[in-house]
Parts: sequence; C-alpha cells; structure tokens
Amino acid sequence: MNLLIASVPCCRGSRWIAGVLLSLGLAIGAGTLFGDDADGSLTDENWTPPKGLPVFEFPEDNRPSADKIALGKQLYFDKRLSQDMTISCASCHDPAKGWSDGEVTSTGVGNQKGGRNSPTIINSVYNQFHFWDGRAGSLEEQALGPIQNPIEMNMKLDLALERINKIPGYREQFEKIFDGPATEKNLAQAIAAYERTIVSGDAPYDRYAAGDKDALSESAQRGLDLFFGKAVCSACHSGPNFTDNAFHNIGVGMDKDKYDKGRVVVTGLGGDTGAFKTPTLREIARTAPYMHDGSMKTLEEVVEHYDQGGIDNPWLSEDIFPLELTEQEKKDLVTFMKEGLSSESYPNHKPPRLPE
Repeated sequence: MNLLIASVPCCRGSRWIAGVLLSLGLAIGAGTLFGDDADGSLTDENWTPPKGLPVFEFPEDNRPSADKIALGKQLYFDKRLSQDMTISCASCHDPAKGWSDGEVTSTGVGNQKGGRNSPTIINSVYNQFHFWDGRAGSLEEQALGPIQNPIEMNMKLDLALERINKIPGYREQFEKIFDGPATEKNLAQAIAAYERTIVSGDAPYDRYAAGDKDALSESAQRGLDLFFGKAVCSACHSGPNFTDNAFHNIGVGMDKDKYDKGRVVVTGLGGDTGAFKTPTLREIARTAPYMHDGSMKTLEEVVEHYDQGGIDNPWLSEDIFPLELTEQEKKDLVTFMKEGLSSESYPNHKPPRLPE
C-alpha cells in the first residue's frame, strides 16, 4: 500500500467513499475521480484513490451525491452568476488551462483586472486554506467570494440567488437535492461539492515512487533528487499534494514600492507580511504564469528565482537562500516538475448543458 495513502485517516473508511463513487456511476480508470467518461466498472472492492493521493474527508454537512455534483458543475460553468453574465467560475479556473486562466492576473466583469494570479483549484479538496492569502477556511466559504467580489463577478448574493431561483431547471434541482430553493448555504455547498471532484494524481512521479523505475527519464530522476535534496523544494512543497498548506514570503514583488502584503492582512501577524500560500505542484506545467502576481512566465524563471535566494526583505522565509545550482541541475529540476507531476488522467472536464 502507498504509505502516503495509508498515513491519512479516512472519514468512515474507503469503502464508504467507494460506495458514494459507485452511486455516482463514475469510474476512476487510471486515477481520475469523478471523470466525465464513466464506464460503470467501479466496485467497493477495487476502488482506490489515484496513485500518490490519500483518501480525503468530506464535510459532515456536505456529503456528495451525483445530483449535487452535477448541479455544482452547472453552476461552476454558468456565467449567469455574474452581474453582466460574462464571467463564470470557469472563466478564471478553466479546465483547459490547468484550472487557472493563463493570464498574469484575472479579468472580471467590465474587463476589470484583479491584482493576483488565478490559482489552480486542482486538488483543492486537500487544501486547509483557500485564496493566496488563506482568507477562506473551506471550499464552501471560498465559492461565494468571487461571486460577490466587485472586480470579479460583481454579483450581490441576494440578486444571484433571485436569478438562479427564477430558472426552472435550477429551481427543480435545488428542490430535489436540498428540499428548497437556492440559498447562500446550499449554493456554496453545490459548487464546493463539484470542486472536490477536480483531482489529479497517478503522475509519473507516483508510479516511480511505487517502484516503476522506468516512469521517469534520467533527467527527471536527477531532478527528483534535487527537489528533495540540494534544491530543498520539498521544504515547502511537501506531502502527497506537494504543498505544506502554509504561507511563506519568498520575496516575490517585495522589491516594489507598493507590494502585496499577503497573509498579514488576514492574520495581523507581522511575520506574515508578504507571505502567500504554497501552491500544489501537481499539474504545474499547465498553470503558467506563476507566483501570486503572475510575474514569472516559465518554470525556468521560477527555478532561477529560488536559485538566486529570492528577493531580500525583512520577512524573507528562512527556507529561502542561494542554491548555487548548475545549469544542468536547473534543467533537471524543471524536467522533473514538468514530466514527473503531469498526469495522463488530468481532469479536463467539459462544460455541461446549463438549465433553462
């Protein structure tokens, strides 16, 4: 058994989650949870998470169901949740773009530009905090933020609910699933239930770690050794989801006269100045540009930043210091991240038909 999976306790056990998955009629195949191409072969006896990922716990008050996830998916792709009906969750977290948007900073209603890069929501089910500054403690809380943000979807929540409840197809689904119309709580629950299905594992790294020594090229293997060794990437990008779920100041943007203060705005703790959440590195090759401000276009730039020891400032993390990597070591490290952490079972979900 994969030790990373075995080390994480399962809420009610994997057989309970397997039963849920079976009821959804969704097959994992090569490791895709809740994929679009179900083959009906899933059983309690053969279900396992994608290689490298632990079983996760669902909130007690938001257990998944096929109907709830389908509703959440429709809402996720529906631009009618924005004030001018031009922006959906998928606009900034697009499956075709690594569940990000490929932009330096995201564009909201009225072509307004936000101040931060759109983070991927891949494997967000494993996150302890959401948004770059961690201001949301659950996916349910996170789901309502962009809808109300004036430079994202700019929709007052009462108006969003009024609009949704006027759509017969939505009204029928909410009545069936939640025994009533759309509310602030169940709107968030539906979207969050869908977002928990966006999971990526079973990458070449996972197969290599499980004993398949041909899963990684020689360059990627050298990069793996660097990742967990000389380059000390794993000091922050640790665990099965390659994040410590913590916040660090790595110097990005701190050389500007006006810099993003990050986590300190949430906690009020001076040491959190300029600190941002460690993102997952799963599918990292798909989610450029990088960093909270989208200032780095390539992984090569990211590695160079760390090799130089970040940008010095009073709150720089103690884990950031010059690495003195050779040019070949830098290439190998990038190869590992691109090759080793990209999965063939990437969850490239297609937009659903929306209710009328």
